[in-house]
Amino acid sequence: MKLGDKIQSADWKAEKHVPVIEAPETVAAGELFNVTVSVGKEIAHPNTTEHHIRWIDVYFQPDGDKFVYQVAHFDFNAHGESAKGANQGPVYTHPLASFSMKVEGAGTLMAVSLCNIHGLWESSAELKIA
Repeated sequence: MKLGDKIQSADWKAEKHVPVIEAPETVAAGELFNVTVSVGKEIAHPNTTEHHIRWIDVYFQPDGDKFVYQVAHFDFNAHGESAKGANQGPVYTHPLASFSMKVEGAGTLMAVSLCNIHGLWESSAELKIA
């Protein structure tokens, strides 16, 4: 068994667990650009003590390179937990994060998210160089 065999994918417009990558399709080599990753953009994902997104990881696979490089990791730790009980807490995080990055060549951005009930989900977006 391989971990990759357990990662699910689908169209994020029809499946609430798939991470959405928002980034330019074409970037300039060596120049910063913004990336936003989220879960539940088109179909809201629950954010409760019992059912939530725990984290999103972002990776970059340069064209022609054997290795994948981790770019970012975002934890979402508040889901309404409280001493008063489930979903009674004063704070909830939403699975959305923005960051800047730069690349030297074209490749693929990949995002993986973890739902505490429904497991791992992935998506990808191609990056071209202007």
